[in-house]
Amino acid sequence: MLKKVLKIVGIVFLLLVVAAFAIPYFFKDQIKAKILTSINENVDAKVAFADADLSLFKNFPNASVTIDKLSIINKAPFEGDTLVSFEELNLKMSIKELFKGENEPMNIDGISSKNGLINIIFNKDGIGNFDIALKNKKEDAKDEKSKPLALKIKEYEIENFRFQFYDEKSKMKMVLDSINHEGKGDFTSTKLDLITKTTTKVSLSMDKATYMKNVALSLDAVLGIDLEKSKYTFKENKAKINELPLEFDGFIQIVEAGQEYDLKFKTPTSSFKNFLGLIPAQYAANLDNVKTSGDFTVAGFAKGLYSETTVPKFNIEIASNNASFQYPNLPKSVKNIVIDTKIINETGVMNDTYVNLDKLSFQIDQDVFNAKANIKNLAENALVNAALKGTINLANVTKAYPVKLDKPLSGMLKADVTTEFDMQSVEKSDYARIKNAGTIDLSGFNYTDENGKTMNISKVLVAFNPSTVNLQQFSATTGKSDISVNGVLENFYGFVFKNQELKGNFNLNSNQLAVNDFMTTEAPKTETATKKSEAMKIPAFLNCSLTAKANTVLYDNLTLKNVSGKIIIKDQKATLQNGKTDIFGGSISFNGDVSTKEKTPKFNMDLGLNKVDIMQTFTQLDMMKKIAPIAGIINGKLNSTIKLSGNLNETKMTPILSSLTGDLLGQLLSTTVNSSNSTLLTALDNNLNFVDLKKLNLNDLKAAITFKDGKVNVKPFDIKYQDIKVNVGGTHGFDQNMNYNLKLDVPAKYLGTEANNLIAKLSPADAQKVQSIPVNAIIGGNFSSPKITTDVKQATTNLVNNLVKQQKEKVVSSTKNTVNSIISNATKPKNDTTKTDVKKDVKTKANNLIKDIFGKKKKEEPKKTE
Repeated sequence: MLKKVLKIVGIVFLLLVVAAFAIPYFFKDQIKAKILTSINENVDAKVAFADADLSLFKNFPNASVTIDKLSIINKAPFEGDTLVSFEELNLKMSIKELFKGENEPMNIDGISSKNGLINIIFNKDGIGNFDIALKNKKEDAKDEKSKPLALKIKEYEIENFRFQFYDEKSKMKMVLDSINHEGKGDFTSTKLDLITKTTTKVSLSMDKATYMKNVALSLDAVLGIDLEKSKYTFKENKAKINELPLEFDGFIQIVEAGQEYDLKFKTPTSSFKNFLGLIPAQYAANLDNVKTSGDFTVAGFAKGLYSETTVPKFNIEIASNNASFQYPNLPKSVKNIVIDTKIINETGVMNDTYVNLDKLSFQIDQDVFNAKANIKNLAENALVNAALKGTINLANVTKAYPVKLDKPLSGMLKADVTTEFDMQSVEKSDYARIKNAGTIDLSGFNYTDENGKTMNISKVLVAFNPSTVNLQQFSATTGKSDISVNGVLENFYGFVFKNQELKGNFNLNSNQLAVNDFMTTEAPKTETATKKSEAMKIPAFLNCSLTAKANTVLYDNLTLKNVSGKIIIKDQKATLQNGKTDIFGGSISFNGDVSTKEKTPKFNMDLGLNKVDIMQTFTQLDMMKKIAPIAGIINGKLNSTIKLSGNLNETKMTPILSSLTGDLLGQLLSTTVNSSNSTLLTALDNNLNFVDLKKLNLNDLKAAITFKDGKVNVKPFDIKYQDIKVNVGGTHGFDQNMNYNLKLDVPAKYLGTEANNLIAKLSPADAQKVQSIPVNAIIGGNFSSPKITTDVKQATTNLVNNLVKQQKEKVVSSTKNTVNSIISNATKPKNDTTKTDVKKDVKTKANNLIKDIFGKKKKEEPKKTE
């Protein structure tokens, strides 16, 4: 009997397990359909999710529905913007909810999500992207049919969430990152206590100003919720801003006109550690063993209506009196700390808010620093009045506060500055209403960056005037470089507060400037460093000029002497004017521009080369090497004008050779040819045995070159070797492949003894006609492995054949004349003393003619002319 019962129980258990696995497959499509129906009936947006799965084990005895990769994408006017996304969304419900009919509501008991995003945007017209609810056409549409999903939530949880808010009109941006939040409460009741735990990191900025960056917030609170009155009351709570503790008391209530606030907050203790707790942990270090004295308190209230026209009245007081702190293991303390700050609104009108920093003061050793400021009319035309005065020994900073630096700071900073201005004056550059005065003096400042490069600033002196900030002196050394800068910075406040251009004019002088001293060392190839480097961009906000002079500039492998010029930066373009430098035994002048406004940077440049050494120029400048690979072949000087334009590598800012377009006009001076250093010239020398290229004279040779699409085109030009004229022209690529034509006008005397003997037999008039013949040479292949073909042999053969033909024609003509002469003599009267023996004379002259025509000739090899 027992065995039978156990058998039945086992079968039932097995059926339940099988059912637990099978049921999800039966209801999966139903769950998907209800989710899609519920969403589509309520929102006007593009909704998608990868999958929806049902599990009976995850939250047993409840069922669990998991929705993967859910996203809600806005339609116009926010087309394509992501409003909400969840990597994973979990819904918890009773198993009996699975068996409800198609039109019966499915009640959800709990919600949890992972790795989500909410992205709220207000455009310039004040329209928000979150208003995606479908508008019901009928007032009673809500009652017409039941909804496929209903919420009866008792708990919810959010893990690793991100909330983004951006207002395009005010340019205000707030980000809550790494949000972890959970809440428990019975939302089926109209009144409940919601128990919550929240942690997040807050960043807040407006326009260009950053007010908070990754500030850690935490809040454990019991919120009393009255759903009928939309009232939320803080009952029990513990909050922290970084490590600053705060307590809240009061309520927030949603009313028809907006939100009604009645809140009070304060620090639960008055220890000065509260102030250090405001500083992010990475900058404040461990506070456990810090010795403090004095107090620090934050207290305030907010009471009133927040609406389109009003804000709650509020008063926030931050105070510290005669406080001090000293970190363990650090020799210095910061003492006599006084903080007296108030942020107040007494009317409920936003523009009536004002900030008073009545005093901020501290002392390290004997150095005292003081500051004060007040700001009024925050919303409309902020009025600012501020003053800084004091001395800080920078060497004491790391001795009193745990700043994480590889090497400690040094130097003395002295400030005595006052300023008074309003934002409208800044915006309009109305300098008459801006009152600045004072100086900032920094001396003996040494700084070492993360790459080990040290900057030694001996002196910085800045003077503040109503319209400008004058950099009266900046003297520094780093690596092999020394620089001295002075100038005027205009529109400083417009740049800081109104996102306007930063204008200025500066002068730079240097005895030696090594460009590498100001470039970032390449990072090691770690997993993060292998990502594509960011493109270099000339800042759009810069509108300034720099006139520079340097006795020596070291750039890569180049040494430039007596460098001078002017750089004008505007609209993401740097324009170079009147640039000059001594280099390669001569000088180079340059004018042009570099623009990074488009995705691919572009440049235009005009260069003037004056008596530069050919060997150095074409060895050390890769671009010149590609245009004309003559380094080591031609010695001497070069005058040239070069016009260049093309694209730049967006990360290295070096020319992309294949994009180069331009032309070059060059003149060679005092040149000699070293043909033994050139595979090309050696091969040419071997193919033209009547030419010795070592004796080639290229003095004052002028050539014109154009280049485009990686091809260099050499306009045909004439050179002369002794009494041989040569015309050269053709093309080659930056890949060194070439196609050149040489047309030589070669005197016949260079073509061998046979041709010269035949020419000697011609009359002076006929010989003049064959003094020179054309010879062609075609050069292909590449510069390291040239292929040369010439028609010297054919030209010589043609010449000899023509000369022989002329000789034959001459002999035939001469023979006729001789025979006629013999006959004439033979018919003379007997008494004529000039009469000859016809038989004998004919035989003699015939033999001579035959020898002239068919006599053996000694063949000689063409002789190389020295």
